[in-house]
Amino acid sequence: MKIAYLKSTLTAWGLLLLAFTAPAQTVATPYAQSITTQDLERHLRVLADDSLEGRDTGSKGQKKAAQYVAAHFQKIGLQAIVPQADGSKSYFQPYNLYSKKWGEVYLKTEKRRYQRAEDLYVSGLLNVLAEEKTAVVFAGYGIEAANYDDYKNLKVQDKVVVVWEGEPKKADGNFWITGNKTPSKWSNDNMAWSRKMSLARQKGAKYVILVSELQGQAFANEIKKRELMGMRFNRQQMKPYQESISGNAAITVSNLAAADLLGTTEKKLAKLRKQALKTGGSVAGKLPENTVTIKAERSDDIIETENVMGFLEGSDKKDEVIVISAHLDHIGISANGEINNGADDDGSGTVSVMELAEAFAKAKAEGNSPRRSILFMTVTGEEKGLWGSEYYTSNPVIPLAQTVCDLNIDMIGRVDEAHKNDPKYVYIIGSDKLSSELHAISEDANAQHISYKLDYTFNNPSDPNRFYYRSDHYNFAKNKVPVIFYFTGVHEDYHRPSDDVDKIMFDKQSKIVQLVFYTAWELANREARIKVDSNKP
Repeated sequence: MKIAYLKSTLTAWGLLLLAFTAPAQTVATPYAQSITTQDLERHLRVLADDSLEGRDTGSKGQKKAAQYVAAHFQKIGLQAIVPQADGSKSYFQPYNLYSKKWGEVYLKTEKRRYQRAEDLYVSGLLNVLAEEKTAVVFAGYGIEAANYDDYKNLKVQDKVVVVWEGEPKKADGNFWITGNKTPSKWSNDNMAWSRKMSLARQKGAKYVILVSELQGQAFANEIKKRELMGMRFNRQQMKPYQESISGNAAITVSNLAAADLLGTTEKKLAKLRKQALKTGGSVAGKLPENTVTIKAERSDDIIETENVMGFLEGSDKKDEVIVISAHLDHIGISANGEINNGADDDGSGTVSVMELAEAFAKAKAEGNSPRRSILFMTVTGEEKGLWGSEYYTSNPVIPLAQTVCDLNIDMIGRVDEAHKNDPKYVYIIGSDKLSSELHAISEDANAQHISYKLDYTFNNPSDPNRFYYRSDHYNFAKNKVPVIFYFTGVHEDYHRPSDDVDKIMFDKQSKIVQLVFYTAWELANREARIKVDSNKP
């Protein structure tokens, strides 16, 4: 009997000890635990697949991603909430971004027409709205130096100047201009083209054409690279704008096209180059003038994109709304043609929102609806300037006065250098900026259920990274809506093609997503709405 009593006593003490050490079991627990590594990975392998081509804002790949998220919201029973003109509701909140693009750009001779993106590329900006037929003059290498001058006795006023890339070099490897193996400013870096263009313009040239040192497939590859660079770096705004065009631009063509533009042959042009290399003397003006027709049109480009949102209506406090957000887009294709899949940035956040939505939808379906409503939202345009969240907060589907807070997730699938030996952490940014209660709820949710290190390094207003201002939560915060930004830091694959699914730490990510869930659960079900009682920088 004594042994049995001792065993029962030890068992009771063991259970009591377990109660103090194990995470608290609540109504929310099975729903939090429904957020699994398998589901996160399953969704991410779709959104970060090569077929979506890096989800660049407004691209086909980004729209495929938006459709995938919307289909998930619909499947799990979230409501469409964005009003449509016909009175229906949609999961999509469309908006436009504006940039400039090339329209028709070509050079035309009597023989043929040379098209941008096929036969030539443009560096800089110019705007020739209607065809102009202009005299063409050959200016050798387009260089003016103490011991070498292509513009001496050459009249280029209001003409098209054609010049070779690079500079003349002796057979022994020394450059004629410097006298040694160090190139001059006319070929020593990737801005040499700009110096040649500026010099030609100073001499009175109207347009400048460069003859590439690359030929054949190498030149074709360069054209493709320049096109991708142009797509990626076109400035986008939320309103139409005018760009300043000075005409300081150069059109780069192949050797074959240059010969045609100059009314000669590749063979004769090669002979002139050989002469310049051999003698170190200018061959500018050695070809008779020709004519070329040019058109280079700049026009408005409207990029149609959309935020995606699904609504879960609460019970007795349904007019108060919690927003859970992430950004759907990424940076697309690099200039060399490599796809930036953005598995961490911000595929990890997007699939987290999808899993959080499913967990709350399951709770509601089983009779455990949150008291407050929740808006699950994936925005676009973050990579361009936080445009999607700015559009939403300027055109909210639910008034911002009814918005309790925004829990924003951006890059939570990896570790940074500071935590490479301790992956059980998450950076918490902004939790105390506007609401001390929100900060306390976040801390308590972690202490009760997750026990990760909550790192506030980037919450410091003096931190030079200024991450508080660099993701979509900030557009809520600047409208006095309390926020938490969940983040695990920048790593070596940030904004690189190597940010792929196979590097995501799904076990780590799932615990952070569960932390967001427990925090949202408390926010949605507590009696009083959190107060906005802070105003910290």
